[in-house]
Amino acid sequence: MGTPEFAVASLAALINTGKEIVGVVTAPDKPAGRGQTITESAVKQFASAKGLKVLQPQKLKDPEFLAELKALNADLQIVVAFRMLPEMVWNMPPHGTINLHASVLPDYRGAAPINWAIINGEKETGLTTFKLKHEIDTGDVLLQEKLSIGEAETAGELHDRMKDLGAKLLVETINQLEKGILLAKPQSSPKEEKHAPKLFKEDCKIDWELPAIQIFNLVRGLSPYPTAFTTLLGKNLKIFRASIEKTKPNIPAGNYSTDHKSFLKFAAADGFINLLEVQMEGKKKMGIEEFLRGIRL
Repeated sequence: MGTPEFAVASLAALINTGKEIVGVVTAPDKPAGRGQTITESAVKQFASAKGLKVLQPQKLKDPEFLAELKALNADLQIVVAFRMLPEMVWNMPPHGTINLHASVLPDYRGAAPINWAIINGEKETGLTTFKLKHEIDTGDVLLQEKLSIGEAETAGELHDRMKDLGAKLLVETINQLEKGILLAKPQSSPKEEKHAPKLFKEDCKIDWELPAIQIFNLVRGLSPYPTAFTTLLGKNLKIFRASIEKTKPNIPAGNYSTDHKSFLKFAAADGFINLLEVQMEGKKKMGIEEFLRGIRL
């Protein structure tokens, strides 16, 4: 059970190890992009290419879907980046349902653990496989693996590393469960509450009154999606890449300085943010030099 690209790596790894995938459950097709073209999820595209049976329920309590799911007679269900399951679904197979989550639980429970770890300036994160139960991301832990976060690493770059590491951890979890040598352990109590809620547009707007390091972390934690933004010439400007300049600003926070050729930097509370890769509303994504050639500031 999964929807985005992150889940494809796990499905591919399971197929490559010879596990019998009796079915794949993913999100219904939906309109996407400017043309609102009906688009299949990354998981559906991959599963269909492999000739796997695909179920796309609108509602997970739909009796017709539940009957189809039961008829698959799965021993175990695996969830990677899917939606919250009702108990009648996660409790169906004899071995229950396991989930791969992109954090070291109990830290960063929620929908956007990769983004929030970077936004909060974490130096380390990890992956967890655990058994599903009622409360979201609270089930007993099976295996965990930690990894460091690069100083300038973006959410997209970390995502790509984690999807492959997660796939390996998932395969190892299933192999150990098959051998009967893996014991689930209750999650430890968090030292401090670190949440990873779904991201909304208001989370992405840059507050230039903040310290430069916080803005830098926000930019990379939201890149390439949903992307940090500010306003310039009355339009939204998305920022995909930036760097920090620790010089004390001589202009108010939120104002910018540029040579009109090679740099555009905004003042933060205690330094500057140099913009490196941007996209103005209605335009394509571009490096800062190309951007400056096409705009009058």
